[in-house]
Amino acid sequence: MPAERVRVLVVDDEPLARMRIEDVLSHLEGAEIVGSASNGIEAVEMIRSLKPDLVFLDVQMPGKTGVEVVREIGPAVMPATIFVTAYDQFAVQAFDVAAVDYLVKPFDDERLESAFERARGRLALEGLGHLREKLLAVLQSPVDAGAQTAPALPRTPEYLERIAVEMRGKVQSIPVDQIDYIVQSGPYAELHSGGRRHLIREAMQTLEERLDPRKFMRVHRSMIVRLDLVEALHRGTGGDYEVQLKGGARVKVSRSRREALERWLGVSR
Repeated sequence: MPAERVRVLVVDDEPLARMRIEDVLSHLEGAEIVGSASNGIEAVEMIRSLKPDLVFLDVQMPGKTGVEVVREIGPAVMPATIFVTAYDQFAVQAFDVAAVDYLVKPFDDERLESAFERARGRLALEGLGHLREKLLAVLQSPVDAGAQTAPALPRTPEYLERIAVEMRGKVQSIPVDQIDYIVQSGPYAELHSGGRRHLIREAMQTLEERLDPRKFMRVHRSMIVRLDLVEALHRGTGGDYEVQLKGGARVKVSRSRREALERWLGVSR
């Protein structure tokens, strides 16, 4: 492996999480993204066919977990691994001894960059042989049993901090704090940010679950708004409601969501 290049495979069942990791890595010198997988089965196939130097591996995925991926590949041939997990520090200790590094969701760009640089440095200094010995040791030790029960532990909310979008042929990352509102547009979600629109292929339900409810509210089946931009709630003809945002934009509010918005606004009935 050339010392200046690290061939990376990204594995995560959440499309936004994969895009986020790929976006950050695409701007790092020395990182070469060779592929991405959305589940453990794909991960096994791509590790075997692409033979990456480094894998960002989600721990908890449907069908086959990250640990099961490692077991199937076998620690003797497993690439260097950075585990990605939503578990807290205590649960992650089991993975820490086996991996080059780990990332706890939600993580910022700087943490991801430092994990990559750590992996790059250790690959150059120690090589894969030593790292695989550590991986084999943890998979044979009782601590791995603790990792298997990790889903029962309290989880840190996985709220998005940034959303990756494609703009003029490039993938860019938009902080969610810069998003004004989101509109469903067929199979896409249309992000409105500072007068610009960005399309991403993501379901509104997924976005609603991944955005911090203290900052965002779904006010209609096809509309999510940033709460600190809400100025007023207007009642139109026919009993329909609209919410007015700072800057003048107005968006529809469904009757089923109106009460929740009124409670947030402090409107008494």
